[in-house]
Amino acid sequence: MTRPTFRRILLKLSGEVLMGPGQFGIDPDTVLRVAKEIVQVKEAGYELCIVVGGGNIFRGIAGAAKGFERASADYMGMLATVMNAIAVQNVLEQLGVETRVQSAIPMASVCEPFIRRRAERHLEKGRVVIFAAGVGSPFFTTDSGAALRAAEMKCDALFKGTSVDGVYDADPKKVPDAKRYDEIGFSDVLSRDLKIMDASAIALCRDNNIPIVVFNIREQGNLLKVLAGEGVATIVRNGE
Repeated sequence: MTRPTFRRILLKLSGEVLMGPGQFGIDPDTVLRVAKEIVQVKEAGYELCIVVGGGNIFRGIAGAAKGFERASADYMGMLATVMNAIAVQNVLEQLGVETRVQSAIPMASVCEPFIRRRAERHLEKGRVVIFAAGVGSPFFTTDSGAALRAAEMKCDALFKGTSVDGVYDADPKKVPDAKRYDEIGFSDVLSRDLKIMDASAIALCRDNNIPIVVFNIREQGNLLKVLAGEGVATIVRNGE
């Protein structure tokens, strides 16, 4: 598979990635490992912005299923993403990478509000920008937030870091002979209901012609390999 060349990317990390071997919360060793990979990407000359989910702390839809009012549960989930963003920022800055957190929910004491032009300026200055609190409204996932920010920042691609090495026609953890795709179109992902991101995020990337690259973030060094066209991943994009 020949992958296009990217310069500015948005990296979407699930909150679960930050748990490491644990079942809940933030594992400092895992955050450090992920941060070191981000440093490698910066040193290779890429512009990088990040969206981190909050499922390692609180997931809105799960809270709603247990009795919380959905909008309130989603706001709680957004706050969880801010905690994760600050954790990643802290480790990146310890490694010498200038980083800014921008939140869709204003909280001036801990981070900047989301301002598109300011975020673009940070990227131009070589800083990593971490977008927190999703889109700032309930009923939208951080996947949708990642797709929206990727479009606003004019990113060349959205990189989705997961625990599997690409897109399959079934869950490879449950179906041993599931087929993996090297490349697949947005329309096929939507029509086959392949659960890589929610449908609104996929449609937003499709409409703005932003490829989605799905890869295994748990494999050490894989992010830079995939960016260089060497690692195993699936690229989701518009047809010929």
